Parts: sequence; C-alpha cells; structure tokens
Amino acid sequence: MIEPVVLPDVQQSEDLRGIELWKVGVKKFEIPIQLTQKDGNKQTVHAFATMSVGLSKSRKGVHMSRFVLQLSEWSRSRVFELDLRPFLQEAMERLDAQSAHVELDFRYFIEKKAPVTGLSAPMAYGCKFDASITGNGIEEDYRFVLSVAVPIGNLCPCSKEISDYGAHNQRAFIRAQALLDSTPNAPVVWIEDLVSGLEEAASCPVYPFLKRPDEKHVTETQYENPKFVEDVIRDATLVLRDFPGIRGFSLEVEAFESIHDHNAWAAHRENFHG
Repeated sequence: MIEPVVLPDVQQSEDLRGIELWKVGVKKFEIPIQLTQKDGNKQTVHAFATMSVGLSKSRKGVHMSRFVLQLSEWSRSRVFELDLRPFLQEAMERLDAQSAHVELDFRYFIEKKAPVTGLSAPMAYGCKFDASITGNGIEEDYRFVLSVAVPIGNLCPCSKEISDYGAHNQRAFIRAQALLDSTPNAPVVWIEDLVSGLEEAASCPVYPFLKRPDEKHVTETQYENPKFVEDVIRDATLVLRDFPGIRGFSLEVEAFESIHDHNAWAAHRENFHG
C-alpha cells in the first residue's frame, strides 16, 4: 500500500510584512451559470467570473483552487440569484476570510417582438452581477450592483431643427449600474424590467428583427422623438429614481455618431459609490 505524500501548504504559512490585502483571487474564469428569468424559467449563460476574498496580514496566500471548485459546484447544481449572500458566505467559510467578492459578466437574452408585425427574436444584453460581503452575522455588510448595457436608437434634435429634410440618427447605449436594496422583502429587480424601463428614455428602442412595416415604425418614431444624450440620461435618471428595489445608480449614455468621427457622451450618478 502506497502511503499518501504530505505536501507542504505554503499558502498557510505566515507572512511577516504586516500588509492586509483587499482582494486576492481568480479573474476571467469562464463558466456556464443558470439564472432565473422573470417568467420563472431558467436561462443558462456563459459567464466570466472574478472571485476574491480579503487576505489577512499574517497569511502568505489563499488556496486559489477553492474558488474554482465552488464556482464549478454552483454551476452544476445551483441558480445564481440577485441575492448572492449564501454564495459569498460559503466563500468566506471555505477560505477562512472576513470578506468576499464576486463579479459575473455575461450576455443575457430577452425575447423581443418587432413593434408592428410582432415577430420576435432573442436579443442579447450585456449584464454584470457585482456582489460583496464583509464580516458576518449582525455585523455583515452586503452590497449588490446589477449592471446592464441597453442598445437604443437616437435622433439629433439640432439636426432635425436646422435641416430642410431628414435628420441624422445614431445607435447608442445606456449603461446603468444599479445598487440594489438588499433589505428583507425588498422588491426584486428583474433584468427584463430594468431594460424596458431604460429603453423608455431613448428616441426609440432597437430590435433584433425588423420587417419593412417595423422599420418604417422605428424610423418615424425616432424622427418624432428627437433626443440629445443629455435628454436620454436625464430621462433615464427619472426612470431609476422611482424604480422599486434600487437604492442608487450610475448612468452613462454613449452615442455612436453618424456624422462625426467621435462619440457623444454623458454620465450621471446618484447615491452610488464604487
């Protein structure tokens, strides 16, 4: 019988420099994860995970494999919800840490109907879960930020006003970081609702699929609803101020200009830090 070899655990050895580290972990680990859609069905997405814990000043390192092991186990058997406290608490236990952090970047698909014909196709939105926890029990500090990037269509009010005919339009993005209310019984913030709310701030939404009647509708809607990036970000601010379950937010609007070799851009934040 072969005796097991006992290998030295270097990570557990003592460090004498007296420097506590904020985050130590793995970055851009690719993994499939399951999410719950607003309709109750599950969606599997391809995520890039960044996961870390705080490292005490006395310990040399962390066991990196434990991050990958936990992510893999949850990928196979658990659903990643907006409340990631159980996941982060488990990470602190596995790595004997006082803080934990996870970021999950992914593309989330929403079935979207064309505005006139009603024909639908899935449309992808860039999303991110950013959750952190410090301490435990009654001293626990939990923070969750939901980010979405929503493509929109815009038409320039100045161009429409000064031109004898036509106006230049552009595809743009509203990028929002929403700090969620993590108190008990707080409203659930569904990605689907956040996307549709932000689309209301645009000249017109964009669609994955358009037939000619749909294209006519989109073009005319943009023309009748011109907006600068300043208008979009102010209207998006009004949406998020009254959005149930959101405590604070950061917004960015970027328009990919059709007549300039640069982009128009605006940013705003309220009750949001980090």
